[in-house]
Amino acid sequence: QVQLVESGGGSVQPGESLRLSCAASGRTLSGYVMGWFRQAPEKEREFVAAVSWSGGTTDYANSVKGRFTISRDNAKRTVYLQMNSLKPEDTAAYTCNADLSLSSMRRTGRGYWGQGTQVTVSS
Repeated sequence: QVQLVESGGGSVQPGESLRLSCAASGRTLSGYVMGWFRQAPEKEREFVAAVSWSGGTTDYANSVKGRFTISRDNAKRTVYLQMNSLKPEDTAAYTCNADLSLSSMRRTGRGYWGQGTQVTVSS
């Protein structure tokens, strides 16, 4: 099967940066879209960003556009989320997702999921 393991979360001050990583193992994910979701305890799961297999197409939630950058290194089977200018409302558990298409990822929330990494932004 497929395993996705996130890392890079932590506690930071507003305005600071973090880079999340998601490393895949197991069955190959050739052709898959990779993305990030987040969920705060009192909120529904929210789409954050996604990147196509080639890296040529990206998609971002409006709330993170211009602040976050998603990228992938297929040779390392890893997807990254560079998070700049962090705000308290970015506080959430961030989870990596892999799916066959962006539409499937955003519409169904199915596919493969990591365990999540916590990001806390506070003064």
